[in-house]
Amino acid sequence: MKHGKKYNEAAKLVDRATLYDTEEAIGLVKKTATAKFDETIELHIRTGCDGRHAEQQIRGAVVLPHGTGKKVRILVFAKGAKLDEANAAGADFVGGDELVPKIQNEGWLDFDVVVATPDMMGVVGRLGKILGPKGLMPNPKAGTVTMDVAKAIEDIKAGKVEYRLDKTNIVHVPLGKASFEQEQLKENFRAVIDAIIKAKPSAVKGAYLKSVTITSTMGPGIKLNTAKLMA
Repeated sequence: MKHGKKYNEAAKLVDRATLYDTEEAIGLVKKTATAKFDETIELHIRTGCDGRHAEQQIRGAVVLPHGTGKKVRILVFAKGAKLDEANAAGADFVGGDELVPKIQNEGWLDFDVVVATPDMMGVVGRLGKILGPKGLMPNPKAGTVTMDVAKAIEDIKAGKVEYRLDKTNIVHVPLGKASFEQEQLKENFRAVIDAIIKAKPSAVKGAYLKSVTITSTMGPGIKLNTAKLMA
């Protein structure tokens, strides 16, 4: 894969053979984020899980102490008094059955997170083929299927991020923006790592965190010392 000049310059700062400490890796990722926009800092964790087995799945959510630095658009599926509750709590879009054709037929996807009350999951289920592959399907483990929609909205606006295994058993989580202070990124990083370690399925044998890489949107990957993270 051919990279641009900026990427190549940034890549020279990173020793691919080194497993960095958290502090050093975060300092480096800020240095290598040289794009003209405020890059997102991302964490990629390759696990020893086998997601084909239900007992080795990982899925949950964690509130980043300093948020993601991104405005999150929330869609809430609800009815009755819960519609008013969602509106009052600051949801960007609120509705029920009438949203299904808008998403199915018009391809409307101007939202980042979907929250639903349990009694609306029959309706949301009809959108599974569209929302599922995009990671937008509400899930009780992530706190996005709940009767307490106000709390769900508050948590998401405060910086709650979802984590789950992808098909290659890797977890991808945003940690914030390159413009964040080093200490803010470090605290967000720790919150995510602690949550992932806590979520370790008992069925996993061998190394749980196979590799942990931090990167910016346009920058090179920086590998961390996993042994120190588990200590």
